[in-house]
This record gives sequence, structure tokens and C-alpha cells, in this order.
Amino acid sequence: MTNQNPALTHLDHQGEAQMVDVSEKVATVRMATATGQVKMTGKTFEAIQAGNAPKGDVLGTARLAGIMAAKQTSQLIPLCHPLPLSKVEVSIQPHPDLPGYEIQVQVKTKAETGVEMEALTAVSIAALTLYDMAKALDKSMQIVNVHLLEKIGGKSGHWRVGSTD
Repeated sequence: MTNQNPALTHLDHQGEAQMVDVSEKVATVRMATATGQVKMTGKTFEAIQAGNAPKGDVLGTARLAGIMAAKQTSQLIPLCHPLPLSKVEVSIQPHPDLPGYEIQVQVKTKAETGVEMEALTAVSIAALTLYDMAKALDKSMQIVNVHLLEKIGGKSGHWRVGSTD
């Protein structure tokens, strides 16, 4: 199988997976923001809000897990470049109407490639950690709507969800 699509940069001419060579690219400031939600029962939401979860600080632990995950993305996602992250900000906001929480992560670096995967990984791991910390209360929790909101920098420039690109 040969790589018939030059847009698939992670495949070589024989169709084999490869890590993209970014050595010729200029290091520029790159930023990505991703989001996701954890939906749960009203009773579980109230227990977390009140600080009454059996495992302790659900939101603080999930926030820390998100930061740690962003830093480890290249160890988790094949072909992902290790990057020097200059900022990882994890926000977990309560939404009683879900009921549940919205997780938003912004990751920033100055490097030759972007940080979309770091932002998405951080959201995913923060959500999984929230689930783990509260699963004794509610095994029916759902992790939903994980997606990229925005990216800035690099060849494709600025992209935001809802844009025409």
C-alpha cells in the first residue's frame, strides 16, 4: 500500500506509519483549547459540589490529572512529538443543568508543532479521573462532547470551532 494522499503526513511512501519530521519547521507559539463534559445524576453532582465524595477532592484530583496527562501525551499517543509545554490550564466548571461538569483545557508551547493532542488528552484524562473519583456514587456517568475548540499557530494559523475550515 502506498501513500496516495499527501495530506496523510503520518504515512510514508509505502503506507507505513511514521513520525513526521518537524526539524525544518520554525518554532512558533502554539496554543490549543479543548473541552468535554461529564454527565451524572443530580445526587452525584450535589455530593461532589458539597465535597462529600468517598475518594476525597474529586475536582482537584481531576484538574491535576489533566495537567499531568498533557505533559505525558507523547508517551500515550503513537507518533506524537514530545513538546516543552509552557502552559497547561485546566478549568472544571459545574453545570447543574446537565447535571455535571464541563472541563476546558488550554495548552501552550513554543515549538515546531501544535498542542491539539495535549489539550484533548488532558480533557480526556481529567474526565476519566473525575469518573474514577466518583464512580462509587454513580457508575452511569457519561463522558461526552470531547472536542477541540480552538488552535492558534502553525501553518494552518488560527482555527476555531464553527469556522469554515
